Amino acid sequence: MRILVITKRQYTARDLLDDRFGRFREMPLALARRGHQVTGICLSYEYREEGEIIDVEESGTARVTWHSLNAGALKFPGLLEFRKRVQRTVANERPDFIWACSDSFYGIIGEHVARRSDTRCVFDLSDNFESFGATKIPVVLPLYRRAVRQADGVTCVSRALKDLVTHHYRRTKPTLVLANAVQNGIFYPRVKHECRQLLGLPVEARIIGTAGALDRSRGIHALFEGFTRLAAEDPNIHLAIAGPRRSRADIPSDSRIHDFGVLPAEGVATLLGALDVAVVCNRDSAFGRYCFPQKAYEILACRVPVVAVSVGAMAVLLDANRELLFEPGNSGDLARAVKVQLKRPFVCDADVPTWDDMGRRLEAFLETLDQAEERQTRG
Repeated sequence: MRILVITKRQYTARDLLDDRFGRFREMPLALARRGHQVTGICLSYEYREEGEIIDVEESGTARVTWHSLNAGALKFPGLLEFRKRVQRTVANERPDFIWACSDSFYGIIGEHVARRSDTRCVFDLSDNFESFGATKIPVVLPLYRRAVRQADGVTCVSRALKDLVTHHYRRTKPTLVLANAVQNGIFYPRVKHECRQLLGLPVEARIIGTAGALDRSRGIHALFEGFTRLAAEDPNIHLAIAGPRRSRADIPSDSRIHDFGVLPAEGVATLLGALDVAVVCNRDSAFGRYCFPQKAYEILACRVPVVAVSVGAMAVLLDANRELLFEPGNSGDLARAVKVQLKRPFVCDADVPTWDDMGRRLEAFLETLDQAEERQTRG
């Protein structure tokens, strides 16, 4: 199959091509690895060199040709130019599918272009995009909901999100749960004291922590307040954190808090390997109820004891071990769950998918859509 991927270039404080990061980089490579011809067009909201960029995985077995455009200072004219570029590419290359991802704008563009050409659009909902600020712009929300209803296929990051679009948006066309996954060869069990030595962390301390977005919109204040409670009881408790944040002022000043900034994937795996307990925070919000935190699978793949907020996918994942869940925003309940893990460490036994696994799922979904159209054409 010929597949065109359309997406923004920067997301979760990373760059798809500079950092070779995330779902929108890994899924196209997984499809290319399976023999499909995959090209991508990405829009950069920061200044980057424009043009063709070849993304080849280290083994050399898969490659995706990306075309990067800059949005410019005003952004909206850049989106219009991006849409024109997608139209020209579809007209010239005639892909079988557009896989539109990363936020509402790209799904709207992908579905609109597909509807006016001889191709099909699969809209990837990696989050509940209705909770993003873009849908507050006039006309964007109705156009987004239309794109979700009318796209030939929709892929959703969680079961809860699939249920939302099926019932709330009244979508009746094929819809697939396509979860997040982990990178092969990076997230695996590591030797704790070696990880601590690499990071300069105290080897004999009891260390809790997280690696992900560090801002109040993700409920991170519960972790900081929970740590303060724990630290007052135990002088050997330390907190290690990494990830993007809006302001350094949001992070308490404490000699036992170790802040590693934004780490590459290998550094995140090392940090997780250094922890006694990893913490997954979120809020009970339109975002938190429907997302699937990437860090959860990374923690499980590293075989690190975890506690998590009792919201959305995490509540489902840890339903059999509810003592490891804490109420959203409740620092006291977070501290209680951490104590449970420190006293009697428990590693959750869950199947952690790789991006290859998700590539097979997406490939099968596209083939099903292909076959359904062939039957419709013959009928």
